[in-house]
Amino acid sequence: MLWLVLSLLSVLIWVVLVFFHGRFWQAGPILAPARPDGAAWPAVCIVVPARDEAESVRACVASLLGQDYPGPLRLILVDDNSTDGTGALARAVPDPLGRLTVITGQERPAGWSGKLWAVAQGVAEARRQVPDEEGFVFLTDADIQHDPLHLATLVAKAQADGLDQVSEMVELNCQSVAEQMLVPAFVFFFALLYPFARVNDPRSRVAGAAGGSILIRRGALARIGGIESLRGALIDDCTLAVRVKRSGGRLYLGHSRLARSIRPYPHPRDIWRMVARTAYVQLRYSPVLLAGTVLGMVLVWIAPMLFALSGHGATRLLGVLAWGASMASFLPTLRRFRLSPAWAPLLPLVAVFYTAATIGSAIDHHRGRGVVWKSRAYTDPTGAGDGVPGGR
Repeated sequence: MLWLVLSLLSVLIWVVLVFFHGRFWQAGPILAPARPDGAAWPAVCIVVPARDEAESVRACVASLLGQDYPGPLRLILVDDNSTDGTGALARAVPDPLGRLTVITGQERPAGWSGKLWAVAQGVAEARRQVPDEEGFVFLTDADIQHDPLHLATLVAKAQADGLDQVSEMVELNCQSVAEQMLVPAFVFFFALLYPFARVNDPRSRVAGAAGGSILIRRGALARIGGIESLRGALIDDCTLAVRVKRSGGRLYLGHSRLARSIRPYPHPRDIWRMVARTAYVQLRYSPVLLAGTVLGMVLVWIAPMLFALSGHGATRLLGVLAWGASMASFLPTLRRFRLSPAWAPLLPLVAVFYTAATIGSAIDHHRGRGVVWKSRAYTDPTGAGDGVPGGR
């Protein structure tokens, strides 16, 4: 009887997710490239925090300097105490128009996460170079390569729809077996947490962003108190989106075909570290929320497969329905990554991986070990890290 009740609950959950959860499973919005015209285009300052990005920084900087953007453009890269020559490599990129500034990051004050301190220094330099509070700041990472029309496309969207923030999830690497199995599900679960349709609806309280590509109006950033108001956040992109939306700003979140990550994740452990870095932060360091999340992952993703394969009668039928719903909802994401639908039945196993990474994140936190990322260890709820050697 218990298994029948649980299988029925799984089906009911999937009915709610498919029909009443912001159409999270759909392909998601994608902006068409905007062709610059003779109209007046606002000034944009691009800020790139970079720490030990020697393998990708040249391609990133070259793509940003090569933007087909007719308005005033500045590019500020903050070398966040790199040990691999990231700053020197960035300075060596040809810059015939003199738009690039590379600054060496200062020591991180207490209470700041490393990335946000680098971003804050970049934004301060942007204010120094372009004091006018009109225009935009474009926040992007040093491992992303941009099509020449990317920036103009983002600005055109913001201007046309009166948006305060335009963010896109860039294309992620999906070459290795680990990436093909785990990366599409990462995007899928992100859309489940932050349904794009609800983020883009000003009537909804849901707010989200993808940190690799965020265009924000300078006025909106000032309205929320600047980067300083986020100083300790580990999930800085979504925290920024929440602040902007709560202040009355309008958001856009979509997928990009004009920007792509060039950071590979060749092994499952690489993706594990990426997930574990912020999984328990997302749950506000709460054992209660962790238990609820694990239970939800089991009911939504894992139990349906078990009921379908080992159940009997109505329990098996309900398990097949719930498992089928999960596979069908995953197909648009697989198509976006140009992968075979044959990956869909493996989604419950992928859910086991992400559930285990979330539990591992909580265990690391409660054992005081934290998660090491870019030579910094994050253990405390302020998100500032504990100052491991080499990490500031």
